[in-house]
Amino acid sequence: MSEARARLLASASRLFYAEGLHSVGIDRVIADAGVTRATLYRHFPGKDDLLVAYLSEVDKAIRAQVEAARTATPGASPEDIVQAVAATIADGIRSPGFRGCAFLNAAAEYPDPAHPVHQAVLAHRQWFLETVTELLAETGETAPEPAARHFVMLRDGAMAAGCLTDPAPVCATFLLGVAGILRYRDVPVAAGPKRRSRG
Repeated sequence: MSEARARLLASASRLFYAEGLHSVGIDRVIADAGVTRATLYRHFPGKDDLLVAYLSEVDKAIRAQVEAARTATPGASPEDIVQAVAATIADGIRSPGFRGCAFLNAAAEYPDPAHPVHQAVLAHRQWFLETVTELLAETGETAPEPAARHFVMLRDGAMAAGCLTDPAPVCATFLLGVAGILRYRDVPVAAGPKRRSRG
């Protein structure tokens, strides 16, 4: 990646996340990155291309976090890995400058399913659901996709609430919810409050 492209992406990523996709114009990104308009358009033909590139960088960062959680502790149990992935999410929510999920924010600003920004959001969320499904299957969960949808729903709620109020109880509730998914895996939802852990 060229230095100019890297500067543009760094500026765009910081500004888009902090202030919103529609509110930050191309001129603002150009000024912040210290490049010319011609340089920006040489790397990104239009603003939509820059927005998709920004979301691609966020996607890469999240994929790297998940991979790090999977490999950080050799010999870790599948349950430990699921909890490690959840811990990285909680750490992000507690981090300074947290302003919610970049993808949920982008989808709210670009609701048209055919728009390239919305398509980038859907692609990332599909990857994340598939990844969590795989991780939960490795724990012995025989219905991993519904359990993964539960995980993603908890994560979405924590991301939304974590930028509105004190993130500490939000993260504690999220992590407790993930522990519940693991504890009650393979128990039908219809069993209600009488469900018991296998272990």
